[in-house]
Amino acid sequence: LTSYCHRLQHDMYFLTSNSRLNEQVVDKIVLQLNRVYPQILTNAEAEKFRNPKASLHTRLSDLIKHLQKKGDRHCQEFYRALQINAEQLYNDLPSRKILSPVFFLACFSVAAGFALFWYCCNSDTKVIGRARRILGFSPIIIGRHVRNICMLYLEDVSRN
Repeated sequence: LTSYCHRLQHDMYFLTSNSRLNEQVVDKIVLQLNRVYPQILTNAEAEKFRNPKASLHTRLSDLIKHLQKKGDRHCQEFYRALQINAEQLYNDLPSRKILSPVFFLACFSVAAGFALFWYCCNSDTKVIGRARRILGFSPIIIGRHVRNICMLYLEDVSRN
């Protein structure tokens, strides 16, 4: 699993570019990290990251770097504060758009299922016999109900 610090590094350019976060949202995030989680941002640190003399881009970049130095839990709380105060931006983060390995496994399983079904639909009787043997010994690979439906279909096809 990817750490929150790594995710934050990945999202940093997105968050600091094109004024995606405005003054008010950054202030709310800093205040939440300071007031709700004072162990994450002390009063002095919060004042530093809310200082209007520094540019918003600099303050946000410094805040992200500061949280990354402090550790994964601090970065996780930043994401929580971002989700609460800018949910749409949180949902648009590049790190949330990355597809998980489970997605690829699911796609592969569907593709393999279609390939097996296509293979079974071939009118060659040798193919049907082999497919029936494969399906007969595959209760772990595919569900029992799906296997039974496929077996019934194969029996129908072999009769015709």
